[in-house]
Amino acid sequence: MFDDRSPIYLQIADQIKNDIVTGALAEDEQVMSTNQYAAFYRINPATAAKGFAQLVDEGVLYKKRGIGMFVSPNARELLRGGRRDAFFADVVDPMIAEARAVGVPLSEVVRYIQKEEQ
Repeated sequence: MFDDRSPIYLQIADQIKNDIVTGALAEDEQVMSTNQYAAFYRINPATAAKGFAQLVDEGVLYKKRGIGMFVSPNARELLRGGRRDAFFADVVDPMIAEARAVGVPLSEVVRYIQKEEQ
């Protein structure tokens, strides 16, 4: 489940974010408690709590005192917007730069992408 490429608490946060973006977790749905999460994945509860705290700080999760953690009402759109921005910055912008560097007109890139949609 977890790998050595990044801290486990970040992987926890990323997994929950992905579950929200894909719809596996819906807005206002309760998520596992940090203790349940820690027991299920056999990790330190403090590590799970750190991942959950990050999501609360980002506005992805919110706490109901005495009840648990829930997915924020706007979490999916918030995350999708961030991923769209990252997609353009990490994928599209470098692709455009490479196309220009090798002399491929952007119109040809667009035609290629449109051909793939058909």
